[in-house]
Amino acid sequence: MTVRTLVLMRHGKSGYPPGVWDHDRPLADRGIREAALAGEWMSDDGLNVDMTLCSTATRTRQTLMRTGVDAPTIFIDDIYGGSPFEILEAIRIHVPHDAATVLVVGHEPGMPATALTLDPDGDIDRFPTSAYAIVDVSVPWAGIGLEPGGGTLRALRIPRE
Repeated sequence: MTVRTLVLMRHGKSGYPPGVWDHDRPLADRGIREAALAGEWMSDDGLNVDMTLCSTATRTRQTLMRTGVDAPTIFIDDIYGGSPFEILEAIRIHVPHDAATVLVVGHEPGMPATALTLDPDGDIDRFPTSAYAIVDVSVPWAGIGLEPGGGTLRALRIPRE
């Protein structure tokens, strides 16, 4: 059986400039540093990303850029504020069957809730900014989330210096 790897990452710490709509909030300095650190940790974890799905929000785009992950990317509105159903549907629709490792950059509660949808017994008690969950997926991307489970939470990484 082929095991696929899904990396679910929450955006870096964002800033709160006055008068800026939530979707357009940029990363704070801490978010910039920790997103870069997350990218280093992903590399150290041997995560060679084949495809990225990313929320259209400014802070998720900036997080992805700071990780240094250089894989084909699709920006998807439904990941912004998306439920696990919407996030898993985006994976089913957009990820090619031969992708081994997929990164999704999004928000809370969507990222931890998606990990727990795939592995209801997963141990996630918090999912702070720049954190990422590594989930081993045992079903084809086209079938992810169509039945309960289908994944095993391998690790939750919280990049901090």
